[in-house]
Amino acid sequence: MLQKCEGIVIRTNNYGESNKIVTIFSRENGKLGVMARGAKKPNSRLSSVSQLFTYGYFLFHKSSGLGSLQQAETIESMRNIREDLFKTAYATYVVELIDKGTDEKKPNPYLFEMLFQTLSYINEEYDPDIVTNIFEMKMLPVLGLHPSLDKCAVCGETEGEFSFSFKENGILCHRCLENDPYHFKVSSQTIRLLKLFYHFDMNRLGKISVKESTKEELKKIIRTYYDENSGLYLKSRKFLDQIDRMKDMM
Repeated sequence: MLQKCEGIVIRTNNYGESNKIVTIFSRENGKLGVMARGAKKPNSRLSSVSQLFTYGYFLFHKSSGLGSLQQAETIESMRNIREDLFKTAYATYVVELIDKGTDEKKPNPYLFEMLFQTLSYINEEYDPDIVTNIFEMKMLPVLGLHPSLDKCAVCGETEGEFSFSFKENGILCHRCLENDPYHFKVSSQTIRLLKLFYHFDMNRLGKISVKESTKEELKKIIRTYYDENSGLYLKSRKFLDQIDRMKDMM
């Protein structure tokens, strides 16, 4: 049975001399895999549409296992991402997080829209650090993770100075710091942005400017939280960390 979907290529694997297995995150079907026969050949009609980050319409033969890609139409190639090493690093991390954090064939139109907006922002010259941080925070509920960001994780207080506690799964007010001697002191701006990113509507993102010191705090909290709670190992994280070090040297 032929089926059409709107989707984004989130992973490709070579198969044999000329074929590719393409993993698509689609609006209608969630994550699915299809065989793109001959896609490794430069003159193949499936060559360009089976590249990582491509957003388009895909027509495939549906089966109980791996589908067979028949044809596709590119809507947006995300060319700026593929031509820029830094953008590629962030986008690769984003699609691997979607890939590792979701199950096969479970539709989630909201998550599809979030992925599309995130890649579009990276493609369009928005700050990739901030865009990626927003995506990481909004992926937490998808992974079953719900940090307390609106009130103290221990007493429920909403006013005062706050630190972040990995042990208590959220922010701690100054009255409850003794509950976690290893709490992480951060600026009030960082706490505000963590809360904002968690609840934020990706469609409403304007140009945003964040101090480097705040960006470093955001990165440390979010990445450490993922390391301690998500159970995910992402190869792209190492690549992204290397890119971050390269940026610091420039």
